[in-house]
Amino acid sequence: MHHFHYAGQNLHCESVDLAEVARLYGTPTYVYSAATIADNYQRLSNSLKGLDVRVCYAVKANSNLAVIRHLSNLGSSFDFASAGEMRRVVAAGGSVRTSVFAGVGKTETEIRLALEAGIASFHVESEPELARINHVAGKLGLKAAIAIRVNPDVDANTHAKITTGTSANKFGIPIRQAAAAYEAASKYPNISIQGVQTHIGSQITEVAPFVRTLEKLAPLAAELKERYRISYISIGGGIGVVYKDALASGAAAWWDAQPEGTRPLTPEAYGAALAPALRKLALKVLVEPGRSMVANSGVLITRVEYLKRGQGKNFLIVDAAMNDLVRPAMYDSYHEIVPLHRDTTRRALVADVVGPVCENTDTFARDRQIQEVGEGEYVALMSAGAYGHVMASRYNTRPLPAEVLVRGSSFEQVTARETFEQMIANEKIPAFLK
Repeated sequence: MHHFHYAGQNLHCESVDLAEVARLYGTPTYVYSAATIADNYQRLSNSLKGLDVRVCYAVKANSNLAVIRHLSNLGSSFDFASAGEMRRVVAAGGSVRTSVFAGVGKTETEIRLALEAGIASFHVESEPELARINHVAGKLGLKAAIAIRVNPDVDANTHAKITTGTSANKFGIPIRQAAAAYEAASKYPNISIQGVQTHIGSQITEVAPFVRTLEKLAPLAAELKERYRISYISIGGGIGVVYKDALASGAAAWWDAQPEGTRPLTPEAYGAALAPALRKLALKVLVEPGRSMVANSGVLITRVEYLKRGQGKNFLIVDAAMNDLVRPAMYDSYHEIVPLHRDTTRRALVADVVGPVCENTDTFARDRQIQEVGEGEYVALMSAGAYGHVMASRYNTRPLPAEVLVRGSSFEQVTARETFEQMIANEKIPAFLK
């Protein structure tokens, strides 16, 4: 559930009229709900009640400093996929000492920076990485805490581009090789074995893949606890969110109306399914959610530039583009599109919703039915809080969009729209062309 709703005819984020945000800061602009993030965090944390749980937010989903600070204030630790993400957490006042470092290609520089910052643990993806971490830790006179990421070969039934838990994926060490990898790790003088980790993908909408993963991992975790005295098991993230009917899903009545067996996966269902096996292990439990914390907390507001009526096809041309939100172009993903001003007297329009970039893939929706809107009006792309701004680019020399955080009736721009001067600040014309 989330905190976007119509108050009268106008779409609001919590108590803020989004049209006011658009008029003040322009478009395209991302808007995030602090209350939604807090609700998502608390629901996941409470879903594993009775266990020793640490939530490590996956920074890659949305790395805005204000979002990181908000989650840190709620008690979250963090999951990094780069040294840059770690530095963002430091800049936002978050804790590195309770956080973890993931990723298949950690460089020596990144490992050194993480060790110097006091990282709680590395989640190791390969035997060569183990050797590298041992080498860097040795040069610093430190012992590096690690958990090996185990690939359980479980198909999460999600999009092929975001699955991570099968033998065809680049992530982790195959479960059949895991015991040998831990044995090798135990022989390194600058490695301290602390846990075991897995993550099978993103936008998983049923609990069964998580259950199958834990069934495979639990015996190994019990063995590692006895042999190496590991202290934690990390079960990754991956809980899916609602993209279709995204606006309606903010209301409890919508959830109650979903037929049994078709309801979206909730944190409560996730926790209830996994908690019994986790209790038996009696280990600290780490969860590393990303999308489920922030996706439905955000929208992308965009202005209608033209309604182009073609031969047998309408095009609603907006000022946001694939450089602002690449998910539809990259993943063929669905985002609900709604008007900021709802007028039930207007007729419905069926159109492709497209941006101005010179690519046919610059399309947010095809043959989508939406209330007819005209030049200068605004629409919102729902569930855009994850993998939106963090994946934005400057393609077509378009500036990175602004970001705004809302809490109650207050809102503030937390990322200013990029200027042209900022875009070219690091470029120069060489002397031999002058």
